[in-house]
Amino acid sequence: MLRHAKSDWGQPGLADHDRPLAPRGRRAAGLLAAHLAKEEVAPDVVLCSTARRARETFELVQDALPASTTVFFERRLYGAASDELRARLHEVPDGDPSVMVVGHNPGLQDLVLELAPAADPELVSRVEAKFPTAAFAAVDLDVDRWTGVHPGTGRLVAYVTPHDLA
Repeated sequence: MLRHAKSDWGQPGLADHDRPLAPRGRRAAGLLAAHLAKEEVAPDVVLCSTARRARETFELVQDALPASTTVFFERRLYGAASDELRARLHEVPDGDPSVMVVGHNPGLQDLVLELAPAADPELVSRVEAKFPTAAFAAVDLDVDRWTGVHPGTGRLVAYVTPHDLA
């Protein structure tokens, strides 16, 4: 799960969906891209919100991911709640074993906490406290099919924020 990086609020009247990344967000996404490359994060599929800030975040981390990664930009991920995100995961073909979701809060934070409530207490506590812009959480799911993704079926195995990488 990857929350979009910090967006720019400097253009009054610009629709929320159309807000670009702020310079700070671009820097944070660059730090995250280096981290993803170092950790060899390799999703088979990326599901990305169509919001400009989410697309720009993905574009800045894309080179850290395998070239074979399939990417879907979907409007329904914009502002999606955790149950909507989970429903979208249920639609992923079972032949794709790993997925990265690039989206928004509170949906992403809620989804991580729902999927992995009994994970490493320190990591869970950090996610509960804050899931800031450009935060990344990796959840290992104990399911054979994507339709089996339900609350409590995962284990939080990694959580990193831009502050951790600076």
